[in-house]
Amino acid sequence: MKTFTGRVAVITGAGSGFGLEFARKAASLGMRLVMADVQADALEAAVAEMRALGVEVMPYRLDVSKGEQVEAMGREVFAAWGAPHLVFNNAGVGAGGLIWEHTAKDWDWVVGVNLMGVAHGVRVFTPMMLEAAARDAAYEGHIINTASMAGLLNAPNMGVYNVTKHAVVSLSETLYQDLALVTDQVTASVLCPYFVPTGIHQSHRNRPAEMRESGQRPTKSQLIAQAMSDKAVTSGKVSAQQVIGFVFEAVAERRFYIYSHPQALGGVQTRLEDIMGPRNPTDPFRERPELGERLKAQLRE
Repeated sequence: MKTFTGRVAVITGAGSGFGLEFARKAASLGMRLVMADVQADALEAAVAEMRALGVEVMPYRLDVSKGEQVEAMGREVFAAWGAPHLVFNNAGVGAGGLIWEHTAKDWDWVVGVNLMGVAHGVRVFTPMMLEAAARDAAYEGHIINTASMAGLLNAPNMGVYNVTKHAVVSLSETLYQDLALVTDQVTASVLCPYFVPTGIHQSHRNRPAEMRESGQRPTKSQLIAQAMSDKAVTSGKVSAQQVIGFVFEAVAERRFYIYSHPQALGGVQTRLEDIMGPRNPTDPFRERPELGERLKAQLRE
């Protein structure tokens, strides 16, 4: 995609992190914005910021895990502005801990937001975009799904998060291939960031009460995972603004894989070599064994 001015971008998780930075970049390029988020105060502040810049904004508070809410947003967007040109399926939540310690509602919550939120965005907006492409040879569309390096690696004690992000990578790769079968005007990318300060480590702030088991308390492994996530995310050296710069470069170049930390791909190569070997999964702490020993000690004490 080469032209952005006057075109429409749909952004989920638009109130903070990557979503807010995406909105800022899209606004600077003259796009009209559909900004969706589950957190009302964050969304309100983000929308106010964009409108102060003179940007046309359609705010929408919704839970992306609820298909009917995404469908309703899609109908409103289409009625007001037609098919969008950029769709950033970005809303996501973090959760860690030993994989067998997740409750059924832990799975429901994280899968609902991280995977089904993307799936709902794809199924609602892709048909609109394909119809627009069929009507107009000049139409260009691009869908970006936020996954994670956790969608290409399997760090221990990150349980359900790893599962959902691998699924988003698979969904996105399939979307890319499926689109290539039917059109040259609409394509897709997957964003796989590593540790970037975005606030995802505090995503439990938006967890609905009905997505918690009665009396649920975090396990030892979950508390450890939370502490590790807090430290890793907040100490990230690559900013969300920089990552969104990479995203728009990829959109302009029609490039599929987008990374915040290309140096982390060494671990991906090792994993693929494990698969092709075949050999047992390589110790993720082999280059920093003290971290692995510390985690084992904490879990076993």
